[in-house]
Amino acid sequence: MTLIPWTADKINDACLALAQASPQDILAWAVKSFHPRLTMATAFGAEGCCIIHMLASIEPGVRVFNLDTGYQFQETLDLREKIKQRYGIEVEYIRPEKTVEEYEAEHGGPLHRHRPDQCCYDRKVRPLRRAIAGYEAWLSAIRADQTSHRAQAGVVQWDAKFNLVKVNPLLGWTKKDVWDFVVKNQVPYNPLHDQGYPSIGCQPCTHPVSEGEDERAGRWAGTRKKECGLHVVEHQEGSGI
Repeated sequence: MTLIPWTADKINDACLALAQASPQDILAWAVKSFHPRLTMATAFGAEGCCIIHMLASIEPGVRVFNLDTGYQFQETLDLREKIKQRYGIEVEYIRPEKTVEEYEAEHGGPLHRHRPDQCCYDRKVRPLRRAIAGYEAWLSAIRADQTSHRAQAGVVQWDAKFNLVKVNPLLGWTKKDVWDFVVKNQVPYNPLHDQGYPSIGCQPCTHPVSEGEDERAGRWAGTRKKECGLHVVEHQEGSGI
């Protein structure tokens, strides 16, 4: 299969064409443009579950995977089975080369405590690079209102870090849009969302938030870090995220 280069002009044209499109229409466009060389990464957040719900009726054959760092909540892992039972979509686990035990032994203990950027790089960014090798585009569930990095994204963009097209169907949605969709369609979601966890990552680095706090305030609480590195600009390997 010969791939057609996605130039800046071509990506800009796609963004203009999809400017007023619904997430379902954006997904349908992505499937038509890239499948079967289209894949999706999900952390089983409410947004990702919404996209899986949509894909189930648009193209359930799109490969969906989860970056299983070894530090995820059990509730997150249990959601994988609920997704499979509801939609028949079996989310693939992508794991780092080293187990948590091997990784912590190498670094003299949990690296996330004092070098969280490097931990994310080793257990998320590197595995993602392997997972998307050979694909032309990947889907993400980011929203523009979540962080300053995500606000700079486009519905369709060139992802220079991973060298393929990135499609963000929910970019224009708000938190309310997500939960309205979840409730209306009875989308399975992580029960931790009902326990004060609006954004859920690895267990050691995720804490509940208080009423009125930013929804990502519980991620790497007490630090300036708000991203694991999947949705920010490229850095040199080994330098952190």
